[in-house]
This record gives sequence, C-alpha cells and structure tokens, in this order.
Amino acid sequence: VNNEAKIDYYSGVSSDGTIQFGDYSLIASQTHSDRSFHNIAELSQQPSEGSNSPKLGDAVWIRGRVTSVRAKGNVCFAVIRSGTFPFHTVQVCHFKDKTQPDESKKLIKFVGNLALESIVDIFGVLSAADVKSCTQSDVEVVIQKVLVVSRAPVQLPFLLEDAARSQLDIDRSQDSDRPFAGVSQDVRLNNRWLDLRVPANNAILRVRSGVCQLFRTALYNEGFMEINTPKLISGVKEVVKCSERTISDSPRVWPSRHSCTSKWPFRLISTASLRSGFFRAEKSFTRRHLCEFTGLDFEMAIKEHYNEALTVIHGLFRTIFDGLEQRYSKELAVIREQYPSEPVRFTDQPLIIHWPDAMNMLTEAGHTVDPFADLSTSLEATLGELVAAKYGADFFALDQYPSAVRPFYTMPNHIDARYSNSYDLFIRGQEICSGAQRCHDVDLLVQRVQEKGMDIGPLASYIESFRHGVPPHAGAGIGLDRVVFLYLGLDNVRKASMFPRDPNRITP
Repeated sequence: VNNEAKIDYYSGVSSDGTIQFGDYSLIASQTHSDRSFHNIAELSQQPSEGSNSPKLGDAVWIRGRVTSVRAKGNVCFAVIRSGTFPFHTVQVCHFKDKTQPDESKKLIKFVGNLALESIVDIFGVLSAADVKSCTQSDVEVVIQKVLVVSRAPVQLPFLLEDAARSQLDIDRSQDSDRPFAGVSQDVRLNNRWLDLRVPANNAILRVRSGVCQLFRTALYNEGFMEINTPKLISGVKEVVKCSERTISDSPRVWPSRHSCTSKWPFRLISTASLRSGFFRAEKSFTRRHLCEFTGLDFEMAIKEHYNEALTVIHGLFRTIFDGLEQRYSKELAVIREQYPSEPVRFTDQPLIIHWPDAMNMLTEAGHTVDPFADLSTSLEATLGELVAAKYGADFFALDQYPSAVRPFYTMPNHIDARYSNSYDLFIRGQEICSGAQRCHDVDLLVQRVQEKGMDIGPLASYIESFRHGVPPHAGAGIGLDRVVFLYLGLDNVRKASMFPRDPNRITP
C-alpha cells in the first residue's frame, strides 16, 4: 500500500507523460478537471468511423476495476474491467523506463500490490497487442500513470473467477489435479454487492429490468393506463398486520375499485408493485418462495368472458418472451453460459388447460388428486411435464380452480359454484401468475365474503365502491421474481432478486 501523501484528483495530476502513481484524496465534487476519459469498449486498432475513439499512439485516460495483476522484475501487467455490462476488459502494462528508472521500478511494485476489485484511473499510450484473454484483444495501454480511486481489501470474500464458473465446470473438475472451488449461496448473498459483479448475475438483473419494460410496453400498446395503488389499507384477506393499520400484500382490490370510477371500458396497469415490494409471512423454505416480492398487475373490463383477459395475458407474455430474446441476446448468452437453459416454448394462441382436464391428465399418469384442493408443488411440476409432452409448450394457463382455494373476490363458475372463473399461468411447471374474473355484483360479493367466514366490517369501504354500477372485469397478478427465475431456468428464485428477503434473511 502506498504510504505517501495522497494525490489531489483536481490539481495533483501532472498533464505530461511523467510517471505518476498513488492514491487519490477524496473525490467530493470539489470542482471540474479537463480530463477526458474513454470507455474501455472504445479501445481498438480499428475505431468506429466518425467516432471520437482514440487511435494507436494516442494518450488515453480509462477508469475501471482491477481484475487481475502480475508484476515481476522489470515489468507489470494488469487487466482493467469496465464498470457496466457487458464488462469490457483491456490489458495495461508497464516496462521499466530507462529514462526514469527509479520511478518506473516503484510504479511496477505499486501495480503489483494493487488489490483485485480496486477502482483505478490509468493514463497511458494506446498500443497494438494480441491479448486473447481480454475483450479488447488487439490493443493494450502502456501505463504512464496509475491512480487509485477506491481500494478493495486484499482478501475478498470470494474470487469473481470462482463465482463465475458454471456448476457443470465445477463438477467436471473434481476428478482433476486442480478441482475448481465453488461459492455457496449464503456466501454469495452475504456479499451480494460483490456477487452482482459476476457477469451472469449482473445480466440477470438487466433481464429483470427488461421484463418490466416489456410489460409496460405491451400493455401501453393495448391502451392500458398506469396507476399507483396505496399500501396502507383498513384490512382485507391478503394483508400483513402493522399496528392499527395493515399493509396490503396484493394490489388487486385497487384496480377492481378503480373500475367503479373509470370511464368504461377500463384497462389498468397497477404499478405500486413495480415500485415497491409486497410482503408475506412466508414460512416456506424453498427455492421458489420469498417474503418480499415484486408484482406486475393489470385489470381490464371484459364484455362476456374472462378469456378476453387470458388473450391479453398471452399477448403480453409473447411480447416479453420475444423481446427478451431479441433485445437482450447478449445478456442471455452470458447467463446461459453459466446457467444453461433453453428459451421458453409457447403456442401462437393461448394454451388453456381446464381444471377437469388437468385432473384427468394427472390421474391417467398415475397420480392421486383431490379435485377440490389446490395442486401441490410436485403435482404442478408433473402437470407441466405432461403439458410439455402433449403440446410442446412450457407456458400455459390452468383455469376453473376450486372456489375454496381462491380469494373472496373471485367470480364463481356459473354452472358449479364449487369452481371459479379463475386461472393461474405456468412456466416450466411452476406458477408465475394468478388471476380471475372478479365479483362486480355487490350482493354476490357480500355473499362470497360471508362464505369465506370473513368480517365484512373492514371491507365496508371496498364493498361500498361497487354499489354504483361496475362492469364485468378480470385481471392478474404476475410475480416478477418468478418470471425471471423460471424463464432463465435458474435453480433458485434468490438469483432473480437483487437483495432477496426470506424467513432467514433481512440483510444485506
């Protein structure tokens, strides 16, 4: 570590080609410098036409993280990584300078002692090279100055090189002379900020962002309007108790309530979910459950059948699936290299499996089912396999669930009230979306509340809003974490959440 006085970023850096190295003093927006930085991605022997990219022989400033370093004798090499995906890398090097031998030797030692993941500024000359281990493989920067912006500790919780390996590569190496080390999930999550520097994990969050963008785009194109729903409410079935108020863990009652105020027909995107999490006292210690999750919800008027909503949902997911493969191909390639998966298969028209047909499929496959109980996780997975084998699709809807396993505001089936006008959607045999036609008739809504054994008192305001004419309507609540987790074929939903929360984890 350099023990000399720190270098002022704004006034302490010489503008000539003299050797300089050390740590900056704190950069705190004191003023501006005339320094101009180049992105690592710009560095090439053949810069793009019309761009301001540097040419061979030009002096350049770059900033990035130290990814690897080696120094021996009169030479040092380091790989510097850009701070944003897709994480371009370039080699920087310094050979002992005969005109400044003492300072040159000190710089080589300084570089050799840099801790991995430290952030540095490099000033040097862009030169031709052949470095196959870097993305910028035909150039390198010959160092004249190296200045530390922020130091990382010498001992990291884990090496990014280890965290970036696929499980297949780790397993294959175990019988070799040099087996690869793995990084456990808890160690990753305890140091999530570091884990998200792994290219695949960073790309997962970019795909997650892409799902949100495509969700909005698809529904805006269908004429939907975005609303923001409150979280503090007087009390409904799906809530988390908080003092004398409750925190809603589902926004679905609010789009329904908006149906009472909207010019008919209405189409809504509920995005309290997009901006904040929902909370459930989830006791499941599984790979697919979280205590805090992000929801994507929508509600729409229907003319005669909830299939109108299922058609919109199918189009929505087609936009998301196609959009991810087209717009995020680079991210998907990086993710699938570490976490192998195939694109989700889906049909041109909505694939809707009715509850009785699903029961028959499971029974014929040798499983015992209760037609009035919800499906277990294992039965859902089995049904997914059966649907995939029969229809060649990984994405489908299952409708007509038993009324007993659905919320009070779900419309009963008109033929047999023991079943309902509800539906779930699945990717690879796991639920990612729950929806239904809602009760818009006041008397029926009150009846459903009573049948569920619920207290009408806390719901009085909600029920009152349905007394002045409400159109038939349906909607759905989509779990963003689940969609990302299952679309990418990950082994745990925690990989799809930036900072996951479960029964054992509320930090970092």
